[in-house]
Amino acid sequence: MHEVGDGQLRLEAWGNFYLAMSAAAATLVGLLFVVITLAAERQPSSESERIRVYLTPTVLYFAKILLLAIALTFPTHSRLSAALCCGSVGGIGVVYALTVLRHVGRFRERSDRWPYAVMPATAFGALAAGGALTYTSAPGTGLTIVAATMLALLAIAIRNSWAIAVTIVSTRSGT
Repeated sequence: MHEVGDGQLRLEAWGNFYLAMSAAAATLVGLLFVVITLAAERQPSSESERIRVYLTPTVLYFAKILLLAIALTFPTHSRLSAALCCGSVGGIGVVYALTVLRHVGRFRERSDRWPYAVMPATAFGALAAGGALTYTSAPGTGLTIVAATMLALLAIAIRNSWAIAVTIVSTRSGT
């Protein structure tokens, strides 16, 4: 059961999952900062805008996972507060991913719009839907969708990080 009598959710059952998600997201954000440092040393200054176009969404996707994982560890969540956390992160994520999609012309390859914008927008939409289900009569299903969505966003951000790192390593120094 995911709810106790007074409308409080039993999120403690998900505590280890949220701990693992927050640790993974925080660690990978730190590694991205190392990549950014390497990129600054290897890339000509004319490439810095393109690097920012790819790195910023990826860092923000990791940050949203971290934020949500931490927010859902609050011990006093009600169905409404947990739904609002998931729904707001999901809604803001959809808007941001669509903004990234609008800037698709700045990507090196048009196909990059899928992993950097379309897939994240879809995942954030599912996150918002999971939040809505958490508030309705299916909190267990809603929390499961939220968890699956967090894993999907983590996988997308890891894929994007790998693509960025490979691009930086394979690009000759601007010296």
